[in-house]
Amino acid sequence: MAIATLAGATLTIPAVPSAAAPSGETRTPYVNPVSKTIPADTFADPSVIRGKDGYWYSYGTSDPLCEETNADPGCATENGYVPHRIPIARSTDLVTWRFVGDAFTDPGTPGSNFPSWGEPNAGLWGPDIRYVNGQYRLYYVVTETKVTPDEGDNAIGMATAPSPVGPWTDSGAPVVGPRRGGPGNNFKWTFDPSAVTDTDGTQWLFYGSYYGGVWVTKLTDDGRSAVGDPTMVAIDNKFEGAYVVRRGGYWYFFGSTANCCAGPTTGYSVQVGRSKDLRGPYVDRDGVPLVASRAGGTPTLNQNGNAWIGPGHNAIVTDLAGQDWIVYHAINRSDPYLNGTDGINERPMLMDRLDWVNGWPYVRADLGPSETEQPGPVSGGTAFTRFDSGTGAFRPSGPWAFPQDSQSGRYAEAGRNQSTLTATAPDGHNIRAEADVRGSAGITLGARQDRPRLQIWVASTDAGWQLRSQVTGGPGGSVSSPLPANFQPNAWHSLAVELRGTRVHAELTHARLGDPLATLDLTLTRSLGQSVQAGAVARKPGADVDNLSVLTAYPPVTQLAPALFPTALDAAASDEFNGATWNNGWTFLDRNDQPNPTVTAGEVVWPVEDSDLNGCNTLPGCTPSNAGLLLRDPPNQQGDWAIETKLTLDTGTDEVLNYQQGGLVVYVNDDLFTRLSNVAIWNTRQTEFGKEMPYAGRAQNGGTIVGAPGETTYLRIVHHFDAANNEHELRAWTMRAGGMWVKGGVWTLPGDAQLKVGLVSQGRQTGDRKTSRFDYFRTYTG
Repeated sequence: MAIATLAGATLTIPAVPSAAAPSGETRTPYVNPVSKTIPADTFADPSVIRGKDGYWYSYGTSDPLCEETNADPGCATENGYVPHRIPIARSTDLVTWRFVGDAFTDPGTPGSNFPSWGEPNAGLWGPDIRYVNGQYRLYYVVTETKVTPDEGDNAIGMATAPSPVGPWTDSGAPVVGPRRGGPGNNFKWTFDPSAVTDTDGTQWLFYGSYYGGVWVTKLTDDGRSAVGDPTMVAIDNKFEGAYVVRRGGYWYFFGSTANCCAGPTTGYSVQVGRSKDLRGPYVDRDGVPLVASRAGGTPTLNQNGNAWIGPGHNAIVTDLAGQDWIVYHAINRSDPYLNGTDGINERPMLMDRLDWVNGWPYVRADLGPSETEQPGPVSGGTAFTRFDSGTGAFRPSGPWAFPQDSQSGRYAEAGRNQSTLTATAPDGHNIRAEADVRGSAGITLGARQDRPRLQIWVASTDAGWQLRSQVTGGPGGSVSSPLPANFQPNAWHSLAVELRGTRVHAELTHARLGDPLATLDLTLTRSLGQSVQAGAVARKPGADVDNLSVLTAYPPVTQLAPALFPTALDAAASDEFNGATWNNGWTFLDRNDQPNPTVTAGEVVWPVEDSDLNGCNTLPGCTPSNAGLLLRDPPNQQGDWAIETKLTLDTGTDEVLNYQQGGLVVYVNDDLFTRLSNVAIWNTRQTEFGKEMPYAGRAQNGGTIVGAPGETTYLRIVHHFDAANNEHELRAWTMRAGGMWVKGGVWTLPGDAQLKVGLVSQGRQTGDRKTSRFDYFRTYTG
């Protein structure tokens, strides 16, 4: 096959961490879905936190967790198809999870903690877990409230607890109340909350969905109420499921696109934009804003042709080596529903490595969801302790006591200043040391007397609290970063310090969720050498430390995986449209009285038809499609090839022109095809890679979203025949004029299907008729 180097991507096999643990680290291999160990068949919209007790906790949307026919006596529902009210699971390694209960009890039961302002029939969706100033905060959607007399008045709620498992106490009123989109039962979708702490310590909440867009609003310090005017950060009709983290001076907005729940044709995916300001504007890799009508978004997580489709609604966690992991739900295309062939989509929890390459996040170096065994997150090692049964490998210097509290369990409390707990770092040049700290505690790294020694700690100064560093034992110095005015030193915070060679990065967070209160970056004048001792330091008596680890910092992936992108032009299977009509390889299916395509001035000019391939056409009782098609044979049925066109379709911006589109099609029949189009979807313009297929006696269709379109957009579908699974794999690529190629998701078609390829211009329901102009149709082989 031919492999091309694409603009903006370096195509080299990535360095993948081994499952071995030569440096004393602990990791558990896994196979997706990880929620099967809860055990649960579905665990949608997952949110994850590392509790101050040192365990990991995950929270899912309210659904039955198991199939009705599930006979597993260990099933988290005990007897199968029983709804849960935000189920909670616990893990020591992010791989093996165990059910520990629900956040809420059913309304009407004795002592129920169900939100009093929610209707009894309300669903509780999209949980987001946070820890702020000694308090766990759980945000969620309440689908039906008592705030208005109308139905569908969804809102965001919030509950607090002293521990990750509760008991949870609802705040008593919505954080963000119902938002009317019109009279009667017409409410914007106030869904999918995600809280974040800005660098000044203020609390913010992202919320919203397709109807109404995604917004961010400031919260009161207690997180219970929205204040001020919200700001739209992502356009309606494209994004939902926001999750935001800060990295390298940017805030990164992760948003899910397309339909979460279309069964076997679910094309949900995750796209990202970034901004220097928490409130935006967020832009993609090409600089296109996420609020633009021709909506931006850089794909981060797409389906890749294996068992998993519709991966989305993610959270992000960081393991003890500093490696990020994306946690999300997806659908097994061979088992898409919790029961039968309709109803609740079965969306278990998956997890995969999240890599940062050239300033953008990619899942497994852009390989997408995994279905085979993977090395798991680093969850411990030789130098790791929760202090439950001593200090482990850490040697104490100075007096330490080991009291307990209800939140963290057993922890270490210093008896005097400069008390330390240290162990030998596995690799003196690449260290990740971290701990939960309270008071003037921090991290220390050092070696022999003639080498630098470094301490980074939470310091009390006349100017207020700071994150401070000090280097001694050589050229020294001190740098600091102020902590927010509302910083509470008597609450647990997480401090992580990474040393790579001579470069040091430190950050202090509430709970390791990617929203640091302060960061420090410094460069040592020389390395620490070998036999580095690292661990915790107390700068004052009474400072506390818990969940201490010293491990080898993760090896970053710096290059993306190779991508199939054939580049050898097959002239015989291509057409530049330079003649009076298209060449002899084409067949035009004229099945309506709409304006036909013509070849004019080197282009196929095709007014958008009122017809559409989507819909039930060939199955019993269906109305046959009258959509026109311009088709030809691909170069072969079982090789690697690509088809490409340059499409100009000026649908303007913002105007509702549902669903006028033009693009490429890979066609088997009117109910089995994939289609890559620049399409007007309400006020947005998107590149949608859609699929329709027969399923359970009906035509099932869905789509996945690729890159931002322009007035002129390049569209490409790459074909690979998967002999092992006897399937045609088809991946979408798009590029705006002047931009970079953007890799989209994969749809599959049965291996025995005889494919045709070609062009479409259809879907008009509203607005003035627009015209698709195709500059060429090119086929590439490899």
